[in-house]
Amino acid sequence: MSEPYRYCLRKTGGPEILEAELIDVPAPGEGEVLIRHEAVGLNFIDTYHRSGLYAVPLPSGLGTEAAGVVEAVGPGVQDVREGQRVGYFSGPLGARATHRTIAADRLVKLPDGIGSDAAAAAMLKGCTAEFLVERCAHIEKGETVLVHAAAGGVGSILVPWLKSLGAVVIAHAGTSKKAEIAKALGADHALSCPMDALAGEVRALTGGKGVPVVLDGVGAASWGASIGSVARRGLLVTYGNASGPVPPFTALDLLKAGSIFVTRPSLFDYIPTAEEMRASAARLFEMIAGGTIEATIGARFPLSDAADAHRAIEARATTGSTVLIP
Repeated sequence: MSEPYRYCLRKTGGPEILEAELIDVPAPGEGEVLIRHEAVGLNFIDTYHRSGLYAVPLPSGLGTEAAGVVEAVGPGVQDVREGQRVGYFSGPLGARATHRTIAADRLVKLPDGIGSDAAAAAMLKGCTAEFLVERCAHIEKGETVLVHAAAGGVGSILVPWLKSLGAVVIAHAGTSKKAEIAKALGADHALSCPMDALAGEVRALTGGKGVPVVLDGVGAASWGASIGSVARRGLLVTYGNASGPVPPFTALDLLKAGSIFVTRPSLFDYIPTAEEMRASAARLFEMIAGGTIEATIGARFPLSDAADAHRAIEARATTGSTVLIP
């Protein structure tokens, strides 16, 4: 499709509901800029919006992350210019398009060494890793951390980030091949055992103590393994629902697990202001520039094949990040 288009969510459901529609290129309003997208990031949260797991008012745009070039600047915009390379990852929804207008204060300027595809692959996932490691769990040198889905989009960033801070990383992945990827990323231990065996493996590796921190983006399928792997007074961070939301639990369950803590954080509560959002992105770009983090793109799909891309990530058939190219 060569003309400008977007995806508009008019009902929720499976990937088959995703249909592109032609648009007139919009003009930016007060405080806005017009962006021509060069790459659009695909994240699990997009499937939650599409399926209705995370309810949004309909009709709605789709997608939270993209990178490209500023084509026009609206009234009142002071710090962004035409031709500048920019990205965004904190919404509002509407990234699944060839062009869009967005408030200038939601943008980050891309460093010269980071291409649009790498930025679209890394921003949301990388800033998720940043807040999980440095501002939510406050990981310290020498702590042991269990990382689920360690070869996935966020997991493949978490592993080297944690290692750079001196943590001991126990990585878990769904297949032996993905476990090998996690090992290559620096994991101290890379497991691919069934979920019902994972807590036992973790306890064996930690002398029966368990780990002080679990970073779990899988959700329902991993909940039992996660709560069984946490050390006394440890922290379980459940930050995603790749297999569905975690089952109901009670405060007594946390007591029985060893007086543990559980948090269900969202990136958007850690970047509510432009200052926090840009600081998180700056930290990510610093880690990329220093060689600690690599924006690993496991798959590229044409933007027009968004439905196929959704099917691929929901089937857990991808590694690293997936980007859509207009």
